[in-house]
Amino acid sequence: MSVKHCIKVDDFSSSEILDLFHLASELKLKYRKKENYQPFKNHSMAMIFAKPSARTRVSFETGFAWMGGHAIYLAPQDIGLGTRESASDLAQLLSRYNDMIMARVFSHSDMLEFERHATVPVINGLTDYNHPCQILTDMFTIWEQKKDSFQDLKIVYVGDGNNIVNSWIRLASILPFEFTCICPEGYEPDADTITYAKSKSLSTINISNFPEDGVKDADVIYTDVWASMGQKEETNKRMKIFSPYQVNRELVNHAKDNYMFMHCLPAERGREVTDEIIDSSNSVVFEQAENRLHTQNAIMVSLANKA
Repeated sequence: MSVKHCIKVDDFSSSEILDLFHLASELKLKYRKKENYQPFKNHSMAMIFAKPSARTRVSFETGFAWMGGHAIYLAPQDIGLGTRESASDLAQLLSRYNDMIMARVFSHSDMLEFERHATVPVINGLTDYNHPCQILTDMFTIWEQKKDSFQDLKIVYVGDGNNIVNSWIRLASILPFEFTCICPEGYEPDADTITYAKSKSLSTINISNFPEDGVKDADVIYTDVWASMGQKEETNKRMKIFSPYQVNRELVNHAKDNYMFMHCLPAERGREVTDEIIDSSNSVVFEQAENRLHTQNAIMVSLANKA
């Protein structure tokens, strides 16, 4: 039997993503009402954390438990991925123990090994290349307000052209919207991903080095830390390079009045974004963070054909 995985956002078709959003909305309501809902009763999920994260662990573990399952946390020292055990061996072993695997790893090549060798659904909790659960969550958060009208949506990301941006660009290959990444020269997102998404001729994709021009008339302004985990030794260098790219009052004045501010968290307040913006009425960062739980629940239910 073929097994469906969530390794990148475009593992789902546009119709499947909209179905996912409707399901996430239903599950969000059930969860908030604390309804009894246990599609994963007597099921287990292995959670591989080669790269730590509070939000990813809490949201997956909480969601899977609410749905009746048992999520097993495997810390970096429990695994020794690539040293003590290979990704391919681990994928085959855990497929015999568990009904699902969630992996948060540094190298995307490890994720591709999980995809190739696992015989149960694999969910990408983050790699150095992409972060599908986060971006599906982000678009779900936008969808809650906009519903299916993405066509005229202008989403602007300001900062490092990192794994978040690569996932937004991949999403633009299957859902129509305008996406602009504003970053310093030399910090652009993956060139092959841009070429791939543009070849689909579905969305407008712009890469800019000019913040004020780029955020003009934005519906959504999104940012992330300037130095991700594994890049902290570059913090001082990046602070100098990225300081003109801070999301602050002066910058957002160029966006639409009702723009949404988004951040995948954790935020380094006072660096990539000011308190004034992240705490403003335009900010949806905590709704966005909560929606990780509901969107991931929908992904797990969908992959396991439990809907």
